[in-house]
Amino acid sequence: MRLLCTASAALCLVLATGAPSAASEGGVPPFLPAKQTAPAPDGAAKLCQTYPWACAGKLAANATEGALLDVAADINRKANATIPAISDQAQYGRAEHWSLPGDLGGDCEDYVLYKKQALIAAGVPARSLLIAVVLDRRDSPHAVLILRTEAGDYVLDNVTDRILPWARTGYTFISMQNPDNPARWVMVFEQAPRRLAAGIGLQTGNVTTAMD
Repeated sequence: MRLLCTASAALCLVLATGAPSAASEGGVPPFLPAKQTAPAPDGAAKLCQTYPWACAGKLAANATEGALLDVAADINRKANATIPAISDQAQYGRAEHWSLPGDLGGDCEDYVLYKKQALIAAGVPARSLLIAVVLDRRDSPHAVLILRTEAGDYVLDNVTDRILPWARTGYTFISMQNPDNPARWVMVFEQAPRRLAAGIGLQTGNVTTAMD
């Protein structure tokens, strides 16, 4: 996945210098903030037309934890195990193509779309599921799915089966779908404190057939 500097020179400078705003000194906020309007990531410009459910924003209370996290963990684990990891360049012949996994599998944003669709089908409110763009622990662009619960934001990721609070991922969160209007995007610029980061293995899906 690539992350293009499509907003402003100032935004590009922030990304290049790795200087997003830090979490509050006295404690990390449970929810990722929506700071200002952002452009959609490269490859996601027509996402809402292609997959209307991916941008649905039906009004609903933040989802509760407990059984909901169990459902999310099951979907996250099955998707990671059964969808082969493959780049857009290898599968489609271009660097960026946001879609559900194809015949050969998918890359990070394809896992995200699959999981979002599956969670909506399982009864999770669409508005509680937000696609986010981050810099991973290697400072490489990456896409994850945010599960917004009443207690805070959790992250579904194709590199781990663990569902972690955003502050324990070690990631820098750049932008995400607008919680009030998922058809639009907002800047985040929050860095998960490395001191809180949980140990996660860099696994990927490795089964040869995609999940039905």
